[in-house]
Amino acid sequence: MAKAVNVDSVLKALPHLLTLPSKSFWVDYDEEADVLYVSFEKPQNADNSVLEDEAIIHYRHGEVVGITVLDASKRK
Repeated sequence: MAKAVNVDSVLKALPHLLTLPSKSFWVDYDEEADVLYVSFEKPQNADNSVLEDEAIIHYRHGEVVGITVLDASKRK
């Protein structure tokens, strides 16, 4: 059974979503690990990753291609 969608939360996130570096992006959340994955390209094929403030920023040729957010539910 699908979870209910909180439409207000999505609408509040819109201003931030519209500033992302790509118009297409994919978001996956691993609830057990509490990790959020945001990919701006599929596949990411990152050639470098940097840990910054509990987030891993993935780069390819100097451009951000994804972000892995650790302890995602604690970042409200």
